[in-house]
Amino acid sequence: MPREQYQSKLETLRDDVLYMSEVVAERLRMGLDALERQDAELGEEVITGDAEINDLYLELEGQCTDLIALQQPVAGDLRFIAASFKIITDLERIADLATNLGEYAKRADREVFTDVDVQRIGADTLAMLDEAMEAYTESDPELCYAVAEADDEVDAACEAASELVVRDLIERDELREEADVEGTMRNVSRLLLTVRDLERVGDHAVNIAARSLYMIENDDELLY
Repeated sequence: MPREQYQSKLETLRDDVLYMSEVVAERLRMGLDALERQDAELGEEVITGDAEINDLYLELEGQCTDLIALQQPVAGDLRFIAASFKIITDLERIADLATNLGEYAKRADREVFTDVDVQRIGADTLAMLDEAMEAYTESDPELCYAVAEADDEVDAACEAASELVVRDLIERDELREEADVEGTMRNVSRLLLTVRDLERVGDHAVNIAARSLYMIENDDELLY
């Protein structure tokens, strides 16, 4: 394959990975919107849209495999292709977590624990994903470290939210008198799962940043 054609395929892969990230981010935004509005129809749209993400993943996996098998890349090109493959895996898993949010939106029947700002945590994880993908596309190592630092704040917010829910449940007298205790506990469980899933989105964003740093500088500091 001529050098120009090979470089074009590498650029196409980069562009396609970025496109997949934009679709995944949009699904995550939709999942958060569905939760905020308790919109079952929008939640279902997020769930059914996961098939598109899976198709994108398989297509990009094939691109990575072909480039490695047919071109036998070395050094920086090999790191780029390997990082791209790892990144699409993290993106696919973020899409799965967005699907979870769609499921939670379909099942939620009322708002609980309004002091827990799920939307703020979600916005922070989306910002992390955007920065991680910018680090990948722009080969910016500083952004890789910024994503890792932001994850500490997201982790702290998720831990505080979970503690708030548990503490409130323990201290809440009316819960013992409420007829629909089981329904309350289902909603509480979904809230805790939502917080957990958003924390995992942040973890996947860090993985993307870590792979990007390794791709850019052959530096595995953020991988472990």
